[in-house]
Amino acid sequence: MATQKFMGSGQLVDRLTAQVKDRGFAMALLKKRGDMNSDGSLTTKGESRNSMTAKERAIDRAGGTGTYDAATNTVKQ
Repeated sequence: MATQKFMGSGQLVDRLTAQVKDRGFAMALLKKRGDMNSDGSLTTKGESRNSMTAKERAIDRAGGTGTYDAATNTVKQ
């Protein structure tokens, strides 16, 4: 999986770009979610998400608990 190389912190934009295969679309999604400003800089929320690893973001999405599966980037409750 192409996104497996973007699992660390500081790779929010690169990971989403690899997932959706289009950097412009990835940035549009981040702007829509409130993670990025219109000038392309990260918001406070975006900086917080960017400082997390893929595992930490997945656990956060799952409500903070569960078992992380790196192969699918999901958390099972």
